Amino acid sequence: MTNLSFRLLDDFIAPYIEKEAPFGFRDAGRNSIGEITFIRTYSRVKEDGTKEKWYEVCRRVIEGMYSIQKDWAAKNRLPWNANKAQASAKEAYDRMFNLKWTPPGRGLWVTGTELIHDRGVVAGLYNCSFVSTGDIERHDPGAVFGWVMDALMLGVGVGFDTRGASKNIVVSERTPTDTVYTIPDTREGWVESIRLLINSFLRHNHSLEFDYSEIRPYGEPIKGFGGTASGPGPLQKVHRQITEIFESRIGETLDSRMIVDIVNLIGTCVVAGNVRRSATIALGDQNDEEFIELKNYDKNPERAEYGWMSNNTVVVDSEGYDYEDAAKRITDNGEPGFLWLDTMQQYGRLGDAPDNKDWRALGTNPCAEISLESYELCNLVEIHLAKHEDLADYMRTLKFAYLYAKSITLLPTHWPQTNAVIQRNRRIGTSMTGIAGFVDKHGLPEFRKWADSGYDEIQRYDKKYSEWLGIRESIRTTTVKPSGSVSLLSGSTPGVHWPAGGEYYLRAIRFSSTDAMLDLFRHANYRIEKDVVSDNTYVVYFPIKTDMARSEKDVSIYEKIHLASEAQRIWSDNSVSVTVTFDKDNEAGDIARVLKMYEGELKTVSFLPMTKDVFPQMPYSEITKEEYDEYTMQLMKIDFDAIYDGVDNLEAVGEKYCTTDTCLI
Repeated sequence: MTNLSFRLLDDFIAPYIEKEAPFGFRDAGRNSIGEITFIRTYSRVKEDGTKEKWYEVCRRVIEGMYSIQKDWAAKNRLPWNANKAQASAKEAYDRMFNLKWTPPGRGLWVTGTELIHDRGVVAGLYNCSFVSTGDIERHDPGAVFGWVMDALMLGVGVGFDTRGASKNIVVSERTPTDTVYTIPDTREGWVESIRLLINSFLRHNHSLEFDYSEIRPYGEPIKGFGGTASGPGPLQKVHRQITEIFESRIGETLDSRMIVDIVNLIGTCVVAGNVRRSATIALGDQNDEEFIELKNYDKNPERAEYGWMSNNTVVVDSEGYDYEDAAKRITDNGEPGFLWLDTMQQYGRLGDAPDNKDWRALGTNPCAEISLESYELCNLVEIHLAKHEDLADYMRTLKFAYLYAKSITLLPTHWPQTNAVIQRNRRIGTSMTGIAGFVDKHGLPEFRKWADSGYDEIQRYDKKYSEWLGIRESIRTTTVKPSGSVSLLSGSTPGVHWPAGGEYYLRAIRFSSTDAMLDLFRHANYRIEKDVVSDNTYVVYFPIKTDMARSEKDVSIYEKIHLASEAQRIWSDNSVSVTVTFDKDNEAGDIARVLKMYEGELKTVSFLPMTKDVFPQMPYSEITKEEYDEYTMQLMKIDFDAIYDGVDNLEAVGEKYCTTDTCLI
């Protein structure tokens, strides 16, 4: 059992054992997509071989959260009132159990576990990160890329830029040597191998060989995060691919293409590891034509294998940019996205006066909801609007959501440069999900009321608890994240987005090939396909009938972007993650105009055409009522008790952060 300093009382927990968790999205087979998502993604296998139920995950998270606070108080000789802590933790637990708030996926998976509280692998709690390749140092150019791989292997989404292209670092021909690096069977060993390989071309100028003999074979279990080993194959492949890139560019200066290619290849290696789903965003200059053309696979066909690993976004000036050419590219493949860095640096909420608090920010995380400095992380937390009865109920929930996110900032990571930034900024991201559904039901004025009142309440809590903890107030506190998987738990619309599939749609959810739930879905007659882009992954399709009055196809691009701008103006002092879907036949010509209208009203935005043939196995695909009825007639009810009791080889694989099933960008 994890060594936690704070525990909830068994007598308090007892009534929740028999309560039915309020998971959302019952499909036509009478199975809850929310519960399936919970089992697949957030329920850990316990020592006795059974799987955690929702009440147990809530207990683990709350006890971990309050243990962090208690340990901090003890370490810094701060006051701690055990009775007040119990009362606070009980209310936090009840509101989490009833899905009024939840930690992010990372938090649901590892808060309160031995990995965090005993082994100290704290970075695994964080959703978001960014690193600037402008931090490449000549004496150790591989370090930045090693940091990227380390973060991705821990499940952290990584944003990066191409500023390193300005450092005039030359790819050199290597001198043959007998140097051999035996790669340890650890995350650190894999990361170090990437650093050494890159340095052999950019610094050392001598070759090295890798010995892969210590890496465990494919299929063996991985402790901590869960899942199974990939074997040495993915690492061998990325070593070979990076070597080929450099050997084809001897004597050339490291450029934006090489930077993006290397990170994308690292991402494919991590994906192939069968546990993490890499999420990256590449930021490039608005005038860098080579960067902008990276996903033009007619021009760069060799990148089709790995180019999908990052969302590519251009950093643009708030005034004077011509969006017409970019709009034409967006019509073809949904890229590039846009980031207005000067707005991000100068403003919190765009409805407030500029405060310039974020003048050091250089980029964002993969789903673009957080402004970040180089080497900075941010922890998120989620409020589910649809689960609240009224404004007073919502305002009460804010306290516990905020406390969770703030508590995570108390834990040091294993990266000294990251700790320095976290301690200076204490950045958090308190997010809301179900905004579009709330607005359709209650109206935009009511949302403004909740958002503005809630923001003021968060600031009040931050002042109060930062003073108690003896730390700085948070530089930024609020955001809107895309919330794909976590929103499924409560049956909410994700972030500021309307449901994507229409009245009837298929929800595609990905499962590890070793997940025994696949057999249960087969027996229940669900449609299952091999993932077309990821090895060791299958896609299961769940038929859904929405109760929303409107879906994305019923909402214009003007209304979609306006709702995001409202959230940016009155709620989010970080950013708002928004992917504006558009009708390719009727709205493509409006994209440049929309961007020009709202370039001062947002910090980031991306667009995606609503066509069935843009990407295979999209998370949402619209179907007809007849197709829905035909599919649902064959579905059977799944016995979840059997799952919780421990099906042979059933594994939780952890948070699938920001992939096609969790991030709309």
